[in-house]
Amino acid sequence: MALGLLGTAAAPSAVADQPSPGQLRVTVVPARSQVNGFAAGPASNATCTVNKITINRFSECEWVTIHVDVIKVIDGRPVIEGTVDFDVKHQMTLKTNSANWSEKFHVSKARTTRAGKGVAVNIAAASGGGTKASVHFSQGHILSSGAADGSVGYKTSIPPKKINPKAKTKYTYTFTKPGYTPGTVSYDSAVYRCDNYYGSSRTSRAGCAIPEVPTAVSMVGLARIDEGIRKLRARGGHYGDPNGGKPLHWMINKRQEDANRKAVCPRTAPPDMQRAGRTSCDEYPFASSYEGGTHLHANQREITWVKVQENKSQGGRITAWRGQMHVMDHDPFYVIA
Repeated sequence: MALGLLGTAAAPSAVADQPSPGQLRVTVVPARSQVNGFAAGPASNATCTVNKITINRFSECEWVTIHVDVIKVIDGRPVIEGTVDFDVKHQMTLKTNSANWSEKFHVSKARTTRAGKGVAVNIAAASGGGTKASVHFSQGHILSSGAADGSVGYKTSIPPKKINPKAKTKYTYTFTKPGYTPGTVSYDSAVYRCDNYYGSSRTSRAGCAIPEVPTAVSMVGLARIDEGIRKLRARGGHYGDPNGGKPLHWMINKRQEDANRKAVCPRTAPPDMQRAGRTSCDEYPFASSYEGGTHLHANQREITWVKVQENKSQGGRITAWRGQMHVMDHDPFYVIA
């Protein structure tokens, strides 16, 4: 989280240099990011925890606490005449089928002492990566007068077949009170990313996700593929295992994908597999992951000979999963087996 202070507000000596008789000095408690597990499908809103950004694949709840000191310079020395303390809760929910979304936030009634009464706040929000943010809030809200609600609207421009850069929202608060130099503070949301990777000139497939949250694809029902992964895990292979293993990472690089597959899959199936009709090599970890091919030690990977149709079914399942969960290059994921 970024911390923004009014230029000279951080140190008493700097406050003393200000020609203004008073100043508002602001601090915010940095929020730590906490992931709500992996996502096998679009999830409900993330829950709120104080001074944390709690995230899942498609939502975040950020709960911050902000403190304002109301300072007067008396005989060249800063004196705290009052304080303001309040909380802000943000609930952002992204959309799997649109790159436009909205966010709600709640500003609590401030807890004030003495000159802390009467401090007003304006709130701004800015984004990047092709997304524009606009704030809807009763600007100039007096924090001691009561709680207030606001929202942020997001609109994203993204053409078909494209992936926008990762972005985040920067929230900026400006505090004012007559007779005092304004104070400011800022902090950031979790990182999000929008794409229209599967879109076409006729159909948009745009949507957004929080890319650091792992998602998961299931191989259950693909008999031989599922069996091969489970046997590997029984031998100690843990990559991609949602039960305590390390995540895999998706790769968009067709040339490297082909190289990964050739590195572990023989050209032809063994005679016994040919007689069984299992002539298609299925590699795990997937060749389309950064852990594919020979990037992992031999005891962390395997190949399974399967029927061609089973491999095709797996490909369709992975494509559908990627589109629904907006899985892009370097995104972490698990495999359910």
